[in-house]
Amino acid sequence: MKNIWWQTKGEGNCHLVLLHGWGLNAQVWDCITPELSSQFTLHLVDLPGYGRSEGFGALALPQMAEIVLSHAPQQAIWLGWSLGGLVASQIALQSPERVSALVTVASSPCFSAQGDWAGIKPAVLAGFQQQLSEDFQRTVERFLALQTLGTETARQDARQLKNAVLSLPMPLTEVLNGGLEILKTVDLREALGGLTLPFLRMYGRLDGLVPRKIVPLLDDMWPQSESLIFPKAAHAPFVSHPDEFCDALLALKARLV
Repeated sequence: MKNIWWQTKGEGNCHLVLLHGWGLNAQVWDCITPELSSQFTLHLVDLPGYGRSEGFGALALPQMAEIVLSHAPQQAIWLGWSLGGLVASQIALQSPERVSALVTVASSPCFSAQGDWAGIKPAVLAGFQQQLSEDFQRTVERFLALQTLGTETARQDARQLKNAVLSLPMPLTEVLNGGLEILKTVDLREALGGLTLPFLRMYGRLDGLVPRKIVPLLDDMWPQSESLIFPKAAHAPFVSHPDEFCDALLALKARLV
């Protein structure tokens, strides 16, 4: 099996695995790792095909989850942002005994809008797929800009995400297309209803990619989970509101101990 890039830091007695979103890499967590590494043993991962985890093609969600899990500690809190939230959720479904708690950030069990379910219109995702082959870097930058729209620090937040992308090798078009395919087709709404482990869902009220309309629907669908909405955040609350974000994780850890 090919290796993925994996870095462990911090000396907390609780393991926390951080999974980034589409097009990005583990550098996105730089704004919160100093604070969290005093409280957790952090596991920073570049998902297969992203950042420093080169040599992978497009993967289906279960394959991606399997590869990441094979490098992980025996038990940890799994936190996934956006696409990473689907990977963390899939790991919780496949191997619940390895997950002490699941945290999803600005993520949806079904990113694609369908019927009365709010999400990204399939045509928008298909458009991104088409544009990737035409102007690869501009498409990724456009997607990053969408993630911070509406926040007080939008320009600065978008720059931070862009720097994380540009600091490392860009993923292959095939890998990015595979990620968009996961966002377009995966639906874990029903499967996650059966989870019994601690489950925290974090959202930004201004998020244009994961509409806040889905929050009360999932509260009803998954009464065993809890939700937290950051009022002035968009799709990257850990970038725009790092202190509040870390506080929420420390509160979760205190409940688990």
